[in-house]
Amino acid sequence: MKTKITQKLIGSLAADAKSYRVHDTVQPGFFIRVLPSGHKSYMVTWGRNKNATLGRVGVLTLEQARTEAAQYLADAHAHGEPLAVAQGRKGIALPSLREFIDDIYMPWFKAHHKGHEKTLHTLDNNFEAIMPRRLGDITGRDLEQIRTGWMQAGNKPSTVNRKMGSISGVFSRAIEWDYIAEHPLAKLKQLKVDSNGVIRYLSTQESRRLREALNARQDEARTERNTANKWRADRGEKELPSLIEVQFTDHLKPMVLVSLNTGMRRGELFDLKWPAVNFDTRTLTVSGDTTKTSDTRHIPMSKEVFGVLDEWRKLSGDSQYVFPGQDGGRFEDVKSAWLNLLARAQIDAFRWHDMRHDFASRLVMAGVPLNTVRDLLGHADIKMTLRYAHLAPGTKAAAVELI
Repeated sequence: MKTKITQKLIGSLAADAKSYRVHDTVQPGFFIRVLPSGHKSYMVTWGRNKNATLGRVGVLTLEQARTEAAQYLADAHAHGEPLAVAQGRKGIALPSLREFIDDIYMPWFKAHHKGHEKTLHTLDNNFEAIMPRRLGDITGRDLEQIRTGWMQAGNKPSTVNRKMGSISGVFSRAIEWDYIAEHPLAKLKQLKVDSNGVIRYLSTQESRRLREALNARQDEARTERNTANKWRADRGEKELPSLIEVQFTDHLKPMVLVSLNTGMRRGELFDLKWPAVNFDTRTLTVSGDTTKTSDTRHIPMSKEVFGVLDEWRKLSGDSQYVFPGQDGGRFEDVKSAWLNLLARAQIDAFRWHDMRHDFASRLVMAGVPLNTVRDLLGHADIKMTLRYAHLAPGTKAAAVELI
């Protein structure tokens, strides 16, 4: 819109779902840009797709910004380009990478994307060297040096690409919001990664050992509880509930069995609530609010999952969460118990997330169509599911026999 820009007007400008501009009628070419994060900047334009950021509202005064805009426009009229642009000078008000991430990018990212904590952690812990630099001063060479350092430190190509993707998103928004004109990663190609890779799933022997370890862990807990209760009884103290008659001594075994039979992501499992468990239709509903793709999906319960959850709900307390933490809230961490279980089962290089791969692999090897596997896993793109295609029984062998 066009109107006279005043201090009162600036104070009334509220954030919207999309960025917008307010053009000044006092100084043509001068405008304010308001981002979805609420961040406001003084801007100037002197031609089609020719804009420059003068500074942030609150850093520059309105009059300082108007004066600066007038100088830009006078230079453009006399020389065809503002001298600040032609001579490659960077405005002193251009934010540093640190300021841009904290004040502008992350407020927008939190409103539009999940997993903002993970993204911020990646940015904070991998780009310290360039955080104090002005946005316009960071080059592809700077980022190439950072990437080379990661590779020399032994990072896998997929890890390097993921880290670089986090900073790429920052610069993409900086371009979209007219802070910089060129993307420093424009000429830096991603490292080549084997898109199929090695799918880690349990062998028959490993699967057997994992279940044996779960049972042994529970037997050990029962023995320890009996010993503790005998000690209490001998001293006339109140005994703890016996674990002899219960099917599960704690959360780990039901968590693992549900994961192996549903392919749910760890976060989805932690977020699962009892209303999403339908024992009548024998389905689990993974809400879009908790999924990586924001799409709700429904997973049929196998006979084992049905039995596990039917027993577990008798033991899990009054929490709305299927697997509550100690305070009844959302479960947050299972790492220690999981690593100890793997050590007991003598299983190496198998992450919690690999139970999802194990689920998918067993489906494909049983002849389940890939599109059905995609639907059960909640993949947005069939390309993700195609990683398991080589496991389909006899598919390639049958194909070459057609020649």
